Amino acid sequence: MLLAVGYGARQRSRCTSSSTARGFTSSLVGQTSRGSERARATRVQCRGLQTGIVGLPNVGKSTLFNALCDTGEAEAGNFPFCTIDPNMGKAKVPDERLETLANLAKSQKIIHEMIEYVDIAGLVRGASKGEGLGNQFLGNIRNVDAIVHVIRCFDDEDVTHVDGTVDPVRDIETISLELIFADADQCTKRLKKVEREVVGQVKGAKEEKQALEKVLEALEEGKPARGAGLSEKELEALKDLSLLSLKPVIYAANVAEDDLSTGNDYVKAVQDFAAEAGDQVVVVSAQVEAELKGLDEEERVDYLESLGVKESGCGSLVQATYRTLGLRTYFTCGPQESRAWTIHEGWKAPKAAGVIHTDFEKGFIKAATVSYSDFVECGSEEGAKEKGKLRIEGKDYVVQEADVMHFRFN
Repeated sequence: MLLAVGYGARQRSRCTSSSTARGFTSSLVGQTSRGSERARATRVQCRGLQTGIVGLPNVGKSTLFNALCDTGEAEAGNFPFCTIDPNMGKAKVPDERLETLANLAKSQKIIHEMIEYVDIAGLVRGASKGEGLGNQFLGNIRNVDAIVHVIRCFDDEDVTHVDGTVDPVRDIETISLELIFADADQCTKRLKKVEREVVGQVKGAKEEKQALEKVLEALEEGKPARGAGLSEKELEALKDLSLLSLKPVIYAANVAEDDLSTGNDYVKAVQDFAAEAGDQVVVVSAQVEAELKGLDEEERVDYLESLGVKESGCGSLVQATYRTLGLRTYFTCGPQESRAWTIHEGWKAPKAAGVIHTDFEKGFIKAATVSYSDFVECGSEEGAKEKGKLRIEGKDYVVQEADVMHFRFN
């Protein structure tokens, strides 16, 4: 038995056959007895995206991971390779828009989107040749979709540095070069095989050979694979290699509490370095984030204000990760719950509906859509409809950031 739910969950109808069930549905799907459907919807929603937290030993990776993820219980200590096996956890994606929608809809529950982080063992010089935990590190990072590179941007005699001194640009280059060396070795081996496939006229081998040569040229110049200017077809040809230096990078400049609002010379050096490649930099204090985790909301706000910042570094980092992965958000809302859903930029309405449940994509008919700004301005679905702001979109509609939607499906 299917439950067809109207926008805002005000109209309900039941039918005995799924083939005849038609109706508008929101995030309330799964509040029926079909608990397994909610579980499947969640798995579809997550899409398996992971972001690896990397850096040299003792830069604050595990402390930051624990602050980011509610389930984070990674060991953090002042000695190299405190982290050996990767730790995994999920961080809530903060979004004030969702809170606003929930207030307007008087929702009983708010469900934020989550993003998964992996805390990976510290990397040292020579990791591409097996130094330290190099081979294990490189194997773990190969499976992630993006990298958060934690950089030490603070002085503390009590916290040892594997190279003896604090130099964030040197630290960045240490890890970047290890990823480049590992990729160069992998591409060289793959190229030899592909050259034989080209002779044998294997489909796609010629295109892959061209892409490999393009990447190797960049790697030999000390540039990451993401700086090779690959086309979409070339990227597709190399997809199975999961090249380390092809993954997008966010630099997390880990500072002392006093430098959180203003930054310091170390942060400026990281920003200048990242600007050349167009990478993002987020200033964060892992120690401050660890202290914030134990405070209630009012105390958190007061503490951040005392430091001269409005948002926690973890919140900024999660948002930066979202942007780097090319993710977008749309919302469903009603009196029972308001919820954020993750899609990729450019997804059309049927595919976006599929993150709620695969049936929504297969049987998609139409999507009732209100832009977030229009919904807030009108105050409700009824207000948006009265003012002509509610649109009925079809299968070719490209979902926009912060659309408020519900779907009609067969």
